[in-house]
Amino acid sequence: MRIIALTRSSHIRSTLPKITGPLQFRAFQPDFVPRDPKAKPKRYKYPAFYDPYGPKPPPSDKIIQLAERIVALPPEERRQIGPTLSERLRHPKLQPISVEGMEAQGGPAAVSKTEEKQAEKTAFDVKLEKFDAASKVKVIKEVRAFTNLGLKEAKDLVEKAPVLLKQGLTKEEANNMIEKIKAAGGVAVIE
Repeated sequence: MRIIALTRSSHIRSTLPKITGPLQFRAFQPDFVPRDPKAKPKRYKYPAFYDPYGPKPPPSDKIIQLAERIVALPPEERRQIGPTLSERLRHPKLQPISVEGMEAQGGPAAVSKTEEKQAEKTAFDVKLEKFDAASKVKVIKEVRAFTNLGLKEAKDLVEKAPVLLKQGLTKEEANNMIEKIKAAGGVAVIE
């Protein structure tokens, strides 16, 4: 067997063309200078912003004159430029942005707005604030009853207190849940 394998391998070698030149060929640019192996790598400094289109040509004289005329206008007329241009260029009208759900910051006006939102509120969240260490098991059982969690998940949830237990409840359901947690030895609040 060994003899057959040797004859086959020698037969394959004889059919390959004979290589008579260098096995590698490198073509360098004429100004190529090899890097010094002891030199530190160069640090590339990133530009302040990336512009994929490269540098832009300066604006034409016509545009510069137009910009100077706009700057010279009084503020009342400058405010009219945007709507007039969007109308003339037939841009679609922008829809007003909804501010519902954003927290208002400020003085008494902000307080009255939040009070109105609380009065209109229909969905409530129940948050477990704290619990007595002695009644931890009872609180875990109540949390399991309300959330349909397993024992381990309910235990982990209770131990993370303060934590949100359930969202989107009606006022009656939220109050009922708070009373049961209170009876078990925990403190829960409506948010």
